Amino acid sequence: MTAEAVPVAATPAEELDATPSLARRTLAVFTRNKLALTGAVILVLLLAFCFLGPLVHSTDQVHTDLGQASLSPRAGHPLGTTDVGYDMLGRLMYGGQTSLEVGLAAGLLATLFGTVYGAVAGYFGGWTDALLMRITDAALAIPALFLLVVVAAIVTPSKPVLILIIASVAWLSPARLIRGEALALRSRDYVHAMRLMGGGGARAVFRHIVPNAIGTVIVNATFQIADAILYVAYLSFLGLSIPPPAADWGSMLSSGITYTQVGYWWLIFPPGLAIVLVVAAFNFIGDGLRDAFDVRLQRG
Repeated sequence: MTAEAVPVAATPAEELDATPSLARRTLAVFTRNKLALTGAVILVLLLAFCFLGPLVHSTDQVHTDLGQASLSPRAGHPLGTTDVGYDMLGRLMYGGQTSLEVGLAAGLLATLFGTVYGAVAGYFGGWTDALLMRITDAALAIPALFLLVVVAAIVTPSKPVLILIIASVAWLSPARLIRGEALALRSRDYVHAMRLMGGGGARAVFRHIVPNAIGTVIVNATFQIADAILYVAYLSFLGLSIPPPAADWGSMLSSGITYTQVGYWWLIFPPGLAIVLVVAAFNFIGDGLRDAFDVRLQRG
């Protein structure tokens, strides 16, 4: 009597080698997008410039020095100085920290709240969906910039306050987007199975709806961060940003516009270029992630 051969189950490592994981397929599609890679490189360079640059080029961004005001680019001041004597290169790094911190925090906070809000509305449906979406529609009917200006004029802006102000108007778009995803996902078999097993609404939203819409959430987060950075620039340009000596790229651009007629280009082009680059970088990354989460492109 011969022993029957028992099949040996493949190890997790062998299965991973045989079938590319979702993360690998997503990364492969993302890296094929040259604009997305360019955006990622630009973002990394800007982050290094703003947060590591001050360690190399240390400047005083608190005390003014009118004797060094409005100097053109020269040795010791590669990008010149501002109208009150701040080193422009150091100011660009310092202002970038504020713009990026506020933009990232506000964009992520808006995405988080909007995701939960939209998932709840889409999953429960009925009067809950009707009520929550009418609130969203009413808020969307008011121009976002108008709301930002009104709120920023009422309170004294600081970093946390500015983050909350921007997030308070930026969550509307992700809420509508995720609500549409939730309407489609709530009819899936695994959601019905969860209900039959006695699962509640909270479990459905946080264990099934949101995780299965994570691709849409991540892509939307990149666009929300780009929009939040622009909102920071808008408010700063209108004089509603964090008060001096703090700075951001929008307030630097607003101050530089005053000296357009006298040719102080170094007060205008650097912050303007920085805003364009960081917003373009996040949009390129968002486009790349949207393609990367596309199942059809992953199979191709």
